[in-house]
Amino acid sequence: MKKILIAVALMFVISIFADTEGEKKYDGINWLTNLEEAQEIAAEKDLPIFVDFTGSDWCGWCKKLENEVFSKSDFIEYANENLVMLKIDFPKYKQQSTEIKTYNQALLQKYDIQGFPTILLLNAEGEVLGRTGYQYGGSDKYIEHIKGILGQE
Repeated sequence: MKKILIAVALMFVISIFADTEGEKKYDGINWLTNLEEAQEIAAEKDLPIFVDFTGSDWCGWCKKLENEVFSKSDFIEYANENLVMLKIDFPKYKQQSTEIKTYNQALLQKYDIQGFPTILLLNAEGEVLGRTGYQYGGSDKYIEHIKGILGQE
């Protein structure tokens, strides 16, 4: 019985450190969660808004996009210099307030999001400049893809 309790405690400690490590992995991008705030910053800095509609804790393609693109230093650098980053999350296992759920659902309907991940590029007025999702090829190709949508080639 003692060995089982030790094993359970050890698994708990490992899971805490694993979660912490996962959070550090994406620290380079300042993800906003409010469109109006993103619009204000976009207007001030004359930058487009990159909106990630995601199911962060259950969507396989969303996780691939996080791991293959959003966590890479070249994408982080590009995003921080050229985009206002907004994440609209629809998790199954993470807790969200009713207010956040309602807000995110309204944006989902406003922009007619049909699946995850959906990436929208918006101007400061909230008008859609382009729509995409997961793309094969990693961060370099994704940056080029985004530049193409924005006409920055």
